[in-house]
Amino acid sequence: MAMEITQILLAAQSADANVRTNAETNIKQFQEQNLPAFLYSLSVELSSEDKPIESRRLAGIVLKNSLDAKDAARKEQLIQQWVGMDASVKSSIKDLLLRTVGSVVAEAGHTAAQVIAKIASIEIPRKEWPQLVGSLLSNMTQVDKPASLKQSTMETLGFVCEEISHQDLVQDEVNSVLTAVVQGMTLADHGAEVRLAATRALYNALDFAQTNFDNEMERNYIMKVVCETAVSKEPEIRQAAFECLVSISSTYYHVLQPYMQTLFELTSRAVREDQEPVALQAIEFWSSICDEEIELQEYDVESGDSASSHSHFIEKALSLLVPMLLETLLKQEEDQDQDDDVWNLSMAGGTCLGLVAKTVGDAIVPLVMPFVEANITKPDWRCREAATYAFGSILDGPSIEKLSPLVKAGLQFLLNAMTDSNSHVKDTTAWTLSRIFEILHSPASGFSVISSSHLKPVMDVLLASIKDAPNVAEKVCGAIYYLAQGYEDAGSDSSVLSPFFHDTITALLATAERTDAHDSRLGAAAYETLNEVVRCANIVETSQTIHKLLPVIMTKLGQTVDLQILSSDDREKQGDLQALLCGVLQVIIQKLSSSDETKPIILQAADDLMMLFLRVFGCRSSTVHEEAMLAIGALAYATGAEFEKYMPEFFKYLEMGLQNFEEYQVCSISVGVVGDICRALDDKVQPYCDGIMTYLLKDLSNGLLHRSVKPPIFSCFGDIALAIGEHFEKYLPFAMPMMQGASEVCAQIDSDDEEMMDYGNQLRRSIFEAYSGILQGFKNSKAELMLPHASHLLQFIEVVFKDKQRDEGVSKAAIAVMGDLADTLGPNMKILFKDRTFFAEFLNECLGSDDDQLKETASWTQGMIGRVLVS
Repeated sequence: MAMEITQILLAAQSADANVRTNAETNIKQFQEQNLPAFLYSLSVELSSEDKPIESRRLAGIVLKNSLDAKDAARKEQLIQQWVGMDASVKSSIKDLLLRTVGSVVAEAGHTAAQVIAKIASIEIPRKEWPQLVGSLLSNMTQVDKPASLKQSTMETLGFVCEEISHQDLVQDEVNSVLTAVVQGMTLADHGAEVRLAATRALYNALDFAQTNFDNEMERNYIMKVVCETAVSKEPEIRQAAFECLVSISSTYYHVLQPYMQTLFELTSRAVREDQEPVALQAIEFWSSICDEEIELQEYDVESGDSASSHSHFIEKALSLLVPMLLETLLKQEEDQDQDDDVWNLSMAGGTCLGLVAKTVGDAIVPLVMPFVEANITKPDWRCREAATYAFGSILDGPSIEKLSPLVKAGLQFLLNAMTDSNSHVKDTTAWTLSRIFEILHSPASGFSVISSSHLKPVMDVLLASIKDAPNVAEKVCGAIYYLAQGYEDAGSDSSVLSPFFHDTITALLATAERTDAHDSRLGAAAYETLNEVVRCANIVETSQTIHKLLPVIMTKLGQTVDLQILSSDDREKQGDLQALLCGVLQVIIQKLSSSDETKPIILQAADDLMMLFLRVFGCRSSTVHEEAMLAIGALAYATGAEFEKYMPEFFKYLEMGLQNFEEYQVCSISVGVVGDICRALDDKVQPYCDGIMTYLLKDLSNGLLHRSVKPPIFSCFGDIALAIGEHFEKYLPFAMPMMQGASEVCAQIDSDDEEMMDYGNQLRRSIFEAYSGILQGFKNSKAELMLPHASHLLQFIEVVFKDKQRDEGVSKAAIAVMGDLADTLGPNMKILFKDRTFFAEFLNECLGSDDDQLKETASWTQGMIGRVLVS
């Protein structure tokens, strides 16, 4: 049954493009014509010791990719293909793979291990490969088996544990796996390769060990083995053991108390003395403990329960832990500020120090400030940088009262340090200033460490330092960003920034144009900061400058359309720059149209803006530019009914966006723009609604579309119905089954899955918004069309009311739609409300809320239902 495919696989790797393409076509044809024979032939190739390693390698990759894919819909399709195959063929493939695990060619064994894990992820949950774990374990228990087989077996077990859920194995199997893995880590006659594979396998098996960790004797043994492995003579094994400890610290935090003294000693020695990869994991252990304790503290605050399993490990270790972390800050690398991806001991130590500050609050300050004061003026740049980094790292956690005097006393020192002779020091100082502005500067809420008298020296330094090296300038952009953001919603207080507005905009534009910034994020940072400065500005005092900025940005965007595109790299750079400039225009449109005095500026420029956005769309053949789409949404909101004249030309791009389910963010933004257009045009949007509704309904039915797009589509139904009123009637037979089907999906969502619960809340809120829009649209005529759907809707609201995990947004939308039911259908609702008395309890709950808007909505709904009941 196996076909000879060696030559085709080798040809598929040929340097000759024609040979390669021809081979790839042959492989694809074989796969499509006879999948079982194709997969069997690949597994024969992979398992044959006499075949070239190049063909075996590709056979393994193709085999793996025939069982798994990143895209969820494609993955499900591949799973179903495997499940539907003849059992005897699958059995032959699995036997070949298990044989390949022991291959003398390590790479073949490694690949077979990965493929076995992929098949296990399909079959073990279906109880279809019960003998897998047993056959792997037998490799470990037979004395005469070679070390290479034991190493590959451990690797396979690790991959299998990574792929399957801990619920898929019975406890006896878990015990056997853990026993084999722990023995693989400990037996003296095992070589380093076996012990490393076993330690990595344990990392993947830890999720399965809940019962074992609950048993003190078994837990003690596992912890003893991991701690002993953490001092092995091989650094790779030590690193893998610390990775296990990091995982244990989060999964089994509640049982760590007896081991913490040993763990502190182990991690402390590793941080101070071991190689960097090992030391990084030792620091990560403490970062993980911080994460657990921060989460427990947040839970205690939310639930009012202080009797949780919080062991206060960080607090107890504080006086020893903080000095250890401070030492790491002095271990910088010479060029670490030039590379965004670098991760070293000093960065890990600073990150952990920040988490410690969040965990213990004020208690960290007296432990860190002596280090800051002792090092901040030393001649060695490493000391100055470490002191600044330490100070910046502890700003989030301690109270404003504790930090405020320190920041006020140190601000001038930090401003002076922006002219330090060392680039690292300036980089970290700018980052620290941005942290100060982000955390301790909020005039809108009545507090800031920056008084109006400080503002001029601060701005003078920032505008001078933005001309520094790209890495420093990028951090300065961050500082200006947060400084401006502090004045958002600050009313008249925002005036203090107005005198610096023109110079700031000028400096940011110059920064965005810098030719030395092509390899860093500086251009993007400059434009994002410019957006924030404009967004938070006092419109009355800055409108002239914003007005002048508009044609400057429009010209820049126009120039991008005419750029010569010679490569995909050029196309990417053009797209990135257009995204940034469209983002600036969106903010300018929103800012100027927010005031009656400045709105005419946008109305006057609207034709040119729209033409520009359409030209940006024209740069792409198949995809719609999402930032241009967002800017058009802002323009539609600003121009209102006048936007109608742009629809004939714009609609084809809106259609492209609504159909772009591969790039789901584009689809989602396009759906949002439909809402903006509905609110702008009202009933004038009607000629386009057949097309829009067709695409929206297709999107909802599309199994490949990312689920996050579906809630906005339901909300969009409400926007359309509100805009076109009684004309929504023709869409009702298609929209209502979708809405009712989605409401049933909500009832099946797993309440233990936090991400799915968030999605469920979004979905329920959007379904209610759809019903509200449709009810209000039909209110003055054809209200009777909604009568057949009233009972189902009320039943859905009751189900949602009984769910105590709903968020406030869902409650608000549910209460509002209940009021719309009463308001639109009037006396027809009397019997339904009398039959379902839950509404009174729901209203009382919302009337007692702290949220004024929710109380107001509940009060209105109460009035509407009251009117129905006395009718």
